[in-house]
Amino acid sequence: MSISQAELLFRKVLVLHENAVKKYVKVNLTQSQFDVLTILRYNNGIGNNSREFGGSTVLKITNGESSENLDLAWKAWNKSQGSISTGLIKRRETELRIYYKDNYTR
Repeated sequence: MSISQAELLFRKVLVLHENAVKKYVKVNLTQSQFDVLTILRYNNGIGNNSREFGGSTVLKITNGESSENLDLAWKAWNKSQGSISTGLIKRRETELRIYYKDNYTR
């Protein structure tokens, strides 16, 4: 696969995740909030369980439907194959920095 083919495929997949954020989020977002919610959706994939984006606590908090702590709900997405992942802990911290501070640095 060429780089241009890979980029085209990525854009096709990315739009699915962007559309999910647009569909499920009912409040106005900053660009960085939209970006990071799309990143979260992209990284966690599409599924039919309760942790899937459309039924997630993160989404409920974002929409003002829950008074739970956003940081805790966001950081709960820290498991890979059932085990807590140091890499995912770091990724979630970076995503929260984007969400709150519009800071895209690693």
